[in-house]
Order: sequence, then structure tokens, then C-alpha cells
Amino acid sequence: MRDLALSDDVEPPGSSLEAASATAYDLFPGIAPAPLRSPHRLTQPSLPRDPAPKKKKNHHYVPSFVISERSDSYRRRFHPETSIREWNDWRWQQRHRLRSLDDLERVLTLTDDEREAIARHSGPLPFGITPYYASLLDPENANQGLRRTAVPTLGEFVRTAGEELDPLGEDSTSPVPGLVHRYPDRVLFLVTGLCAVYCRYCTRARLVGATGEGSLKKHQIEDALAYIAATPSIRDVLISGGDPLSLDDERLDWILGRLRAMPHVEFIRIGTKNPAVLPQRITPALVRILKKHGSPWMSIHFTHPDELTPEVAQACARLADAGVPLGSQTVLLRGVNDDVPTMRRLVHGLLKIRVKPYYLYQCDPIAGSSHFRTPVARGLEIIEGLRGHTTGYAVPTYVIDAPGGGGKIPLLPNYVVGRDGNDIVLRNYAGRHFRYPDPEGARQDPTANPCASA
Repeated sequence: MRDLALSDDVEPPGSSLEAASATAYDLFPGIAPAPLRSPHRLTQPSLPRDPAPKKKKNHHYVPSFVISERSDSYRRRFHPETSIREWNDWRWQQRHRLRSLDDLERVLTLTDDEREAIARHSGPLPFGITPYYASLLDPENANQGLRRTAVPTLGEFVRTAGEELDPLGEDSTSPVPGLVHRYPDRVLFLVTGLCAVYCRYCTRARLVGATGEGSLKKHQIEDALAYIAATPSIRDVLISGGDPLSLDDERLDWILGRLRAMPHVEFIRIGTKNPAVLPQRITPALVRILKKHGSPWMSIHFTHPDELTPEVAQACARLADAGVPLGSQTVLLRGVNDDVPTMRRLVHGLLKIRVKPYYLYQCDPIAGSSHFRTPVARGLEIIEGLRGHTTGYAVPTYVIDAPGGGGKIPLLPNYVVGRDGNDIVLRNYAGRHFRYPDPEGARQDPTANPCASA
């Protein structure tokens, strides 16, 4: 399907040449002016009078997308034949993803570990990196956070205890292909197996790219929509994948329209990483479609502050200006974002582009993820390093998505020190203790041990 044509997504016009101004005498040099009839009046020759010269207008091309110096430098170096308009076309970005060892070696100095992992890979979770996102990767440092999340390493082939292909038990709660119905009032609608960039720690590594990179067949989408329509308890639909923004505008418009037509579906969300890895996808046409369907909520997968580029800021501004509520979902990853300063820079940067830090996920125990997973204590340490040290809007909820389909379980540092008589003793962000009167709580729990430090 083709996307809608955009009048505001055009190639910049060529440099206009300013026409030289000329009088009638310049155009007709053989004609002399008429003689003077009075000392105060000059009679012009009786020639067709040229229209008065128009005031010069400054036609400055304002592109639909910004392009940062870093990505433009990458474009000029590795795609010198590509115009800025092509670079800013999300379809061009999709078609020119780095998909092979040769592609990567052209732009990165690969380690033996990376090279061998790429050579060994087969099956689902292929690697694919948009040229835009490749411009953010450090070509020399294999330990750079973003590079570790996008380029395969041999750690993916190490399977440790407790790891599963489907750690969240999604397959066992799928009534029809592409639909997961775990919670009573909401479903997960997996409309495609295609991602612009494949995260190496993906929860659905067993699915994405497993049968090629197409979306669900139309009859499968129809079956999933029929199930939702026939189940009035479903009030919330999360459209995910793969990445649903990999679909073209027409198909996305159709799916949203079908869901909006169901009276019991009150809440629609889109889970995507495209604004972070392919911000060019957030076109004016896409924004109009989202606005047409009530500006569904959007959960964006951000990983590291290095993703917060001018392009991403513009994409999020377009969405926010259209009334799309934006939240971030970040996975805690060893060596990528598992320290307080990095996470603080990320959440502060997100608020600046109007994205609310929503969830911080403990990395799911998918097969081959041990090199990414951190101790749970590290996540609690990060939350404690944020809570009270910055605005509450910047503090995400730290959760473990319980293996086996138990759902999201929030985790918090222990701020309750204990009880002392009718008081509950609390610890604040600075480590100081405070008492809060809670006599009713004491009566409900008469066996509570006194607070040793009170």
C-alpha cells in the first residue's frame, strides 16, 4: 500500500535566480526619450509600460524534517549520492538498513566477537539498523551503549538457567494469531514482525523476523479484530509487534478505524521504537491519521540519552502537538544504562521533549540475554537515585514482567523502616528517618515489631 502524498514533504526548490531589473531603455536601446516639454515634466516614450517591479520575496525552504550535523555527516560520507529528501524518507531508511556483515563493516570497525556472532546467526531476530540510527553508533567502540543494543555479539548464543524463548508466556494466552489476551480488560495486538532496528534483547526474539518481515496477513488481522469485537470486556488495545509504525499509513489507518468503531474499546495504545530509531516515520500524514482516530496513546521504547537527537525531538514534538500522549518504556541493560547518571540524563531529556518516563523494565530472561541483565538491586538503586533527587515526573515505575505470564510487578526501595507504637517510621531520599502517626495501622497489626532504630 502507498502512503498518502504530502504537499509539505517536497524536495527543496532549486536556487532561484534573481531576475535583473531593466527599464524600457534597457530593453529597447534604440529608442530615445521624448524632448522635454517643461522644466518640471519628463514625458516617457509611448511604449507598453512594464509592470512595476515586485518586491523581492525570500523563499526559504523549510524542510519537513530537521537533520542533525552528525547524521548529515554520515549521509555525506556513506551515501553521497543520496539527497536530504531521500534521507528523510522513512521508506528509504527502511530499504537501506544495514542487513549484512559487509554493510556493517563498511561503517563500523567490527570486533572478532561481533563478526563471528553475525556469521553464526540464523532464524528469528535478524539484525537490521537504519542508516539514521547507524549514524549514532560509535564506529570504533564496541562497548558503546547503543552499539551493544543493535549489533549481535556471541553473548546471544549463551543460554543460562531460567531463560526461555517465551518468558512471559504470551503464546499460551493467544486466542488467535497475533493477539495476546492475558489481562481481563486488555489485549496485546501484534500486527507485524518487522522492526526498523532489532534490539538484541527483544522479548519477542522468537517472533520478529521469524517468517520474513511482513505484517500479519489481512485475514489474520480480521480474525484478531473479530475476536476483539466479540469480547466486550476488552476496553484497552495495545498495538505492538514488531513495530506497528512499520506498517504503511493506509493499513494503520484501517486498523485504527476498525478499533475505534467498537464501542467497548475505550483506550488504544501504540507501542513503538520508531520515533527513536526512525524519527522520519513521524510524517505530517501519519500525525493526521493519529489525530483523526483520537490521538491514541504512544509508548516509545527509549534506551539511552544518546538517542535524544534533534530529529527525535522534532518527531516527539509533532506527536505531542497533535495531542498524542507520550510515555517511555526503558529496559534496564548492563553496561548500557545501568547507572544513575545515565538514567538521570535520559529521563531529564525525555521530559524536555514531552515524553513521560513510564516504565523501567528489568530485562526479561529471554534465551541469550544474560550479558544484558543486571541484578534487581541495581534497578532499585537507580530508582532510589532518582526519587527525591529530581521531579517525580522523571521517575519511572520499575517493574518485573513476571515470567510465565504473571504480569507487571512494581518494585520500590524499602522506605518503611518499621513501627514504633502508633507511629510508622519512614526513611526519606536523604536517609533521614521520620515518624508518621498511624494508630489505626498499629491496631490492625498489634504484633508488629518495634522499630529498632526509633
